[in-house]
Amino acid sequence: MIPVETCEPFFNYMRKFVELDTDTMQLIADHTSEVTLPEKHLLLLEGNPCDKIYFIVSGLGRSYYTDFSGKTITWNFYFNTQESVSKNLFATDYRAFLSNTVSSIAVEALTEIHAFLFTKKEVHYLTEKSFTYERWLRKLNETAFMNMYDRAFTLLTMAAADRYEKLVKEESHLLQMFSNYYIASYLGIAPQSLSRIRSQH
Repeated sequence: MIPVETCEPFFNYMRKFVELDTDTMQLIADHTSEVTLPEKHLLLLEGNPCDKIYFIVSGLGRSYYTDFSGKTITWNFYFNTQESVSKNLFATDYRAFLSNTVSSIAVEALTEIHAFLFTKKEVHYLTEKSFTYERWLRKLNETAFMNMYDRAFTLLTMAAADRYEKLVKEESHLLQMFSNYYIASYLGIAPQSLSRIRSQH
C-alpha cells in the first residue's frame, strides 16, 4: 500500500490506454508496494518461479538468458525515460508470470532501481475487482506479445549488421544509455564484432 500521489508515474503510463477514476487509482495504490533495489541486485533468477512484476520508476536494468553454448544474451533493457515503451517499464519474465512456469531469464539491476512492485496475487485481485485495470492489462498483454515476437524474429532471422541497423533506427537511445558490452550482448554478438560493425557505419 502506497499513497495515491506516489503512484502517479504508473498512472501516467496507464492513461495512455485507459481513463482512470479516483476509486480505481486508490484500489491500485492499495495493492502495490514501493521498493528500492541496489546495483547488481537480481530481481529474478533463471529457473525460479516468477510471481512479481516491477514497474521501473528510475534506474537501469536488463534481463538476460544463457544460450546453448553458455553465452549470456541480453534479452531486454529496463528504464523509465521519454523513450520508454512497455517492454522497458515492466521488469519480469512475462511468459513465466502468466503461465505459472519457471523463468527462462534473469533480471538484474545495473544501477540502483526504484520501482513499484506488483505480486501475482495483487495482479489477480486487481483484475477481479477493476474492469479498468483488467482492460488495461489486456492491452499490456497484447503489447508484450508483439514485443516478444519482434525480439525473437530479429534474433532468429536478421544478420548481425542488420540487427545493429534496426537498433540505430528504432532504439538509438540505448547506445547512449548502456555500455558497448551490453549492446553487443543485446545484439547477440561479441563486443569486437560490434566495434567492427560500427566502424563500417
